[in-house]
Amino acid sequence: MPDIERLKELQSLPLDRKVGFTAARIAEWYNHYDGKVHVSFSGGKDSTVLLYIVRKLFPDVKAMFVDTGLEYPEIREFVRTFQNVDIIRPEKSFLQVIREYGYPVVSKEVAQAVYYARKTNEHAARMKLGLEPSHYNKRYSFQKWKYLADAPFPISHLCCQVMKKNPANQYQKKTGTFAIIGTMTEESLMRRTAWIKNGCNAFNSKHPHSNPLSFWTEQDVLRYIKTMQIPIASCYGEIVEDEGGRLHTTKCDRTGCMFCMFGIFHDKTPNRFQRMFYSHPKQWDYCIHRLGLGDVLDWLGIPYEPETVDMFPEF
Repeated sequence: MPDIERLKELQSLPLDRKVGFTAARIAEWYNHYDGKVHVSFSGGKDSTVLLYIVRKLFPDVKAMFVDTGLEYPEIREFVRTFQNVDIIRPEKSFLQVIREYGYPVVSKEVAQAVYYARKTNEHAARMKLGLEPSHYNKRYSFQKWKYLADAPFPISHLCCQVMKKNPANQYQKKTGTFAIIGTMTEESLMRRTAWIKNGCNAFNSKHPHSNPLSFWTEQDVLRYIKTMQIPIASCYGEIVEDEGGRLHTTKCDRTGCMFCMFGIFHDKTPNRFQRMFYSHPKQWDYCIHRLGLGDVLDWLGIPYEPETVDMFPEF
């Protein structure tokens, strides 16, 4: 059974070994389902690498893209350059989701705890936030975020479930194909926990799926793109190497949903909304004013306008 030590071992492997392990997990998944598989393709750099590797092995595998309306315009244009891609849409808009459930802030784990602590007064959620005496160790508690329980706006983790996972699950059921997904464990505690439970190929999950890049890091993805000269969406800019040998993109480092506030406290300056102010002014105006993200970010103390002219990013 997978464990955290095995995950660390895999993460420390050289990139060529990781590519070999990933190819083996993909082939295992493909053969198990007699080729009835598809790639969950977001248009981001991680899933672009995944699609490239999958189609090197099995060129006819279909890709599926969930068009939530929250993607960068460049991502949507990039996806349309690929063949054999099914484009599907969620039943609800982001505006409907935040009105019905709440805003995605801090992280999925924190938002989930806040949501259940406030909506159902759930004991476990209240303990995680430090609102009640807790047996959780610091690794699994979110006491620094307990002030969010008093936020004057709703908070929820359900946006991704409603807008991405539900339509993806419906697609899987309708087509009878099983998803290959480009998520990595370094991105969240939830993903590490899921890997420890299921490994790369979750055959016994409620919604079976493969995560063959689970043990990769962002540096691995960037290195592979640069080495293999794989085209990526223009919103990333170029991949460059700093003096310490680390790779980074010259524009967006992550794409995902433009209006998501998960991870905002970890953004470097200028943060995602300050960059959006210049790169995508129409989307910035819509999310800050129409969707109310400006009020949320004000309450959180997060700037969303560039503070000086020197913060102009190059787009």
